[in-house]
Amino acid sequence: MRVIGANGEPLGVIPVSEALALAEQQQLDLVEVSPTAVPPVCRIMDYGKFKYQQSKKLQEAKKKQVHVQLKEVKLRPKTDEHDLQFKIKHVRRFLEEGNKAKVTLVFRGREITHMDIGRALIDRFAAEIQDIAVIENQPRVEGRNLYMIVAPKLKK
Repeated sequence: MRVIGANGEPLGVIPVSEALALAEQQQLDLVEVSPTAVPPVCRIMDYGKFKYQQSKKLQEAKKKQVHVQLKEVKLRPKTDEHDLQFKIKHVRRFLEEGNKAKVTLVFRGREITHMDIGRALIDRFAAEIQDIAVIENQPRVEGRNLYMIVAPKLKK
């Protein structure tokens, strides 16, 4: 098998027993790096230290990860102008924080027969936030709800 030393220097192709003896002599481990290569490649290293460094790298990567939340705003077909502007302001804040927003329009009772009013309202909502958001899911009806999901635009 091909063996790589503790400092990264190649030691050449040597038998397994000799490689194990070298690793034991340095009080390190013989780790198989590439089993599919011909001949297989092994490295002399401190495996415990290697695993520890790998876990630290993984933790560091998790720290820098951004968690995107889905925030929801509910409307009704009879939502007044001021209330609508207030909800738009909330969605803008959610998007600026980097979160996605779900805009739900809830129909109650016989309001469901006036789906056109709801569509107009949700289209107007989308037009108001188009400068900061991109529509991820087009307005869709699910039961008595009309909803769409918006995400923040990517910054260049």
